[in-house]
Amino acid sequence: MVDTDWRRDRIGSAHRGENPTVLRHLDAGFAVIGDRQFLPGYSLLLTDDPAVTRLSDLPRARRAAYLSDMERLAEAVEGACRRLDPAFRRVNIEILGNTDPYLHAHIWPRYDWEPADLVRIPVWLYEEEYWRSPEHQLGPRHDALRVAIGEELDRLRTE
Repeated sequence: MVDTDWRRDRIGSAHRGENPTVLRHLDAGFAVIGDRQFLPGYSLLLTDDPAVTRLSDLPRARRAAYLSDMERLAEAVEGACRRLDPAFRRVNIEILGNTDPYLHAHIWPRYDWEPADLVRIPVWLYEEEYWRSPEHQLGPRHDALRVAIGEELDRLRTE
């Protein structure tokens, strides 16, 4: 059984090197791969300061750095998913903040193979089975995807 204590403190565990979803520590946050992968490549940008609850909490320079990190992660997800799946369609980017109290942005890859009734609607309208099914849980089968997104993040840092 995987120890899930890190889930109770995702940002603190990322700082301590204990959060297994971390792909990279960027300038203003942590790029992480999502716990659920029903849309392979789903990633998030977590603030690296757990006291920050909304984008407007950040001073302008830090806010710009966070948004730049968000864009970089979205581009990395796009590059990796496009390379690994020819049915890649686009990415959706969302900052919602309705459940977790810290600032975070969702990066959702979208695919042509998604069910026709779902591909054009917000991901949040996917049925509960997609969110809860063990078949969509992050696991070793996603290692190549993790590596690909990390490589894209590294490449984009040098551009």
